[in-house]
Amino acid sequence: MQITDHTKTIIEAEGISFSYGDDEVLKDISLEVHKGDYLGIIGPNGAGKTTFLKILLGLLKPASGKVRLFGQDISEFKDWWRIGYVPQKATNFDANFPSTVEETVLMGRYSRKGLFRRLSKEDIQFTEQALKQVEMLEYKDRLIGELSGGQQQRVFIARALAGQPEVIFLDEPTTGIDEKSQQEFYALLRKLNRELGLTLVLVSHDIEMVTKEVMHIACIDHTLVCHTSPEEYLKESESISIAGQKVKIMEHHHRH
Repeated sequence: MQITDHTKTIIEAEGISFSYGDDEVLKDISLEVHKGDYLGIIGPNGAGKTTFLKILLGLLKPASGKVRLFGQDISEFKDWWRIGYVPQKATNFDANFPSTVEETVLMGRYSRKGLFRRLSKEDIQFTEQALKQVEMLEYKDRLIGELSGGQQQRVFIARALAGQPEVIFLDEPTTGIDEKSQQEFYALLRKLNRELGLTLVLVSHDIEMVTKEVMHIACIDHTLVCHTSPEEYLKESESISIAGQKVKIMEHHHRH
């Protein structure tokens, strides 16, 4: 069983606010993610979950507040290979693009080496290792467009793993894949977190599944409604309705 190391803060958001024009999407959000954690970010559609994730990744700049990654201000952070990212609808690409599974995963090595660097035997070894971890090595010569949605998502996880990150962000990774593939996908994430010690940050609308899987829940509805354990989230779900479910505002409880 993976144990969160609360002495090591990987991600720190402090007072994050963000607006699209006059539309305030996020207001004064602060939270921390520690080494080994598996954080599920939930909330209703349009509540700012994906926007918040993009701010943590440096893809958007907040109107106010700070983000620190591995103790460094995000503006000074250079070690992006330490962070993997599986974006929303990663499977929405040109299915006719002539890229094999292995070629797709090899792209993940560039985050470690830099663009235009020649790939080595070591890079191929890490690529094959990543494919093994997601149980897709036997498909390495298949075209990515020939795979099912669930298989494609495994390949995109492998691409993130190929860079040997310490944390992986996933934005609605199970959108558009069938229920059986979703269950297999969550089992894979569980293995990556508990056996490999990877820190995971998962944005999802699937509250029922997320509460079964993650170590901590952060509920966002423009502000941070709660940051707690799934047990507390479910136990105290009486006073505020979020995404059709009731939650209570509460403090962050550590869960080991």
